[in-house]
Amino acid sequence: MNKQEAQQKIEELREQVRYHNYQYYVLDEPVVSDAEYDRLFQQLQELEDQYPDLVTRDSPTQRVGAPPRDELGTVAHSTPMLSLQSIYEEEDLRHFLDTVAGGAAVSFVAEPKYDGLAVELVYVDGVLQVASTRGDGFVGEDITDNVRTIKTVPLKLIQSVDAPPVPELLEVRGEVYMPVAEFRELNRQREANGEPPFANPRNAAAGSVRQLDSTITASRPLAMYGYATGQVAGYRFANEWEVLQTLPRWGLNIDPRNTLCSSPDECLEYYRQLAEQRDELPYEIDGVVFKVNEFAAQQALGMRTRSPRWVVAYKFAARPATTRINDIIVSVGRTGVLTPVAMLQPVQISGVTVSRVSLHNQDEIDRKDVHIGDTALVERAGDVIPYLVKVIPEQRDGTEQRFQLPPKCPICEAPVVRAEGEPIVRCPNIDCPAQIEGRIEHFASRQGLDIDGLGEKLVAQLVQAGLVKHLPDLYDLTKEQLAGLERMADKSAQNLLDALAASKQTTLPRFLYALGIFQVGEHIARLLAEHWGSLEAIIEASYEELVAIHEIGPEIAASVRQFFDEPRNRRMVEELLAHGIQIERVERAGPDLAGLTFVFTGALKGFTRDETRELVEQRGGRVSSSVSRNTNYVVAGRDSGSKYDKARQLGVAIIDEEGFNRLLAQA
Repeated sequence: MNKQEAQQKIEELREQVRYHNYQYYVLDEPVVSDAEYDRLFQQLQELEDQYPDLVTRDSPTQRVGAPPRDELGTVAHSTPMLSLQSIYEEEDLRHFLDTVAGGAAVSFVAEPKYDGLAVELVYVDGVLQVASTRGDGFVGEDITDNVRTIKTVPLKLIQSVDAPPVPELLEVRGEVYMPVAEFRELNRQREANGEPPFANPRNAAAGSVRQLDSTITASRPLAMYGYATGQVAGYRFANEWEVLQTLPRWGLNIDPRNTLCSSPDECLEYYRQLAEQRDELPYEIDGVVFKVNEFAAQQALGMRTRSPRWVVAYKFAARPATTRINDIIVSVGRTGVLTPVAMLQPVQISGVTVSRVSLHNQDEIDRKDVHIGDTALVERAGDVIPYLVKVIPEQRDGTEQRFQLPPKCPICEAPVVRAEGEPIVRCPNIDCPAQIEGRIEHFASRQGLDIDGLGEKLVAQLVQAGLVKHLPDLYDLTKEQLAGLERMADKSAQNLLDALAASKQTTLPRFLYALGIFQVGEHIARLLAEHWGSLEAIIEASYEELVAIHEIGPEIAASVRQFFDEPRNRRMVEELLAHGIQIERVERAGPDLAGLTFVFTGALKGFTRDETRELVEQRGGRVSSSVSRNTNYVVAGRDSGSKYDKARQLGVAIIDEEGFNRLLAQA
């Protein structure tokens, strides 16, 4: 192209890059993948290199990111927080490693490239004074009050015996992130409260750190890893690796997965290992950072306008993908929840073909303005669950159609219900064919009526053969009917009939759980049973009476009331009782562990997981599957895993099986 054409193309690219910078850095809502952004930026940079007289001071190549928001106030960085050059091919990495080495004996620091928010902490005489975002690389947003709420950020540096003296001035650069497990739990809570879920851990972390109200930040499960320094006064590091070895001795959180590589081959091996471990890591990463270790070599290599020449980010294959929403269908789950599902033009994400993605509920569809026919950005949360990040309205052509959940169940045509203030729409018909298989499996589960032998495959056969159309039909089954099913000999049939007979003797918490009432799990079932004492009292309890119980919120109370207000559900319960189910109340041993949360990890000699849960809950405590700052005790058995490490990191009390027994004896 000639110079005039190049100038026009440069202006077009600048506008596109500025727009994507704003979406990513300011709004935290990217509309293209990292790879697509890098392609646009590289194209702009190549044209400006070809026509240097067309370079302007306001070009995106001359700065990093986007200006900070005025609401938070600003902080000027003493030295620029530049971005990193990104590469995607092994050949490019080898070229970088060989070029920077230049035949000299240099080593490389290899680190995970976190998908979070870059920040800078400034310590004066060991005390945290200022925290800021990267912003445009020169001026960032003041997030000091928010960062002070992150427990992995020391407010005052420690002076270890074997560490050099804490410097008079220490600027620490790092990444604030949200662990994947905590991110999923946060989204689960938000959805239960009718709030829109976060798109991914990075958005959750960025949004949490940039709150104007630091109490909101304090409620979010954030963490931070340091990875570099800015200005330092009062101590001189020998190299980059010493930085990472020294910072933890002053109390800063540094990733133990960082590695010192002595050759390009070791760098490539580290990349391959981390790529294989990526799905198992407790946080999200999108590549590996390789830095020249020696400061003298760094100085000799120098800087580009927006990135150092001595560091590179070798990115993993892009996870987000752009595709088309061909249709939106409605699925009906075990509890009757109607879930809209986007049917996509099949697209490859991280080696997996994604052709459908849940849209959660109508509120989420409206919030994201999703239309049938839209072009959408799709990712895989934690590289496992696909989700729709957002649609791209700019690519609409007028043929797109709005979507609204139907007023009737698409399976049984029962009128759907939606509790006030609740985002979920449900089919109230417990005998809905879409629900019956899942309801039987739930009813027969170990936490329910514990009907041994009634597994998924057999349930499917019973329903497909028309032998069980609703739960009470289970107790009308005959040996002859069962023996006629696939892989069901006389002995197997008799064993199932015996298990069904045994299930008629049960407890009130088990029976309530087995009914599959929406939002009533084991813990809530036990609370209801212990408070009311009988099934009849629970059935007749008003919404006001239910919501007055500690831990029974408006949503759960409405769900319980809605279940028992449905005539078909009442008839089903009456039929189960008429078939001989006898409900015994389990008396609570006393509220000795009330308010305490336990997490169990590893194998215990004297208890199964179900037994430990029952022991704790009988005494008023709670059992969680994940460790958080709200955990009171982690009970560690043989071969304890990541939960043990997480407890140590968070300072949660850890006891062994003997300690757990002592706690029970005291309770």
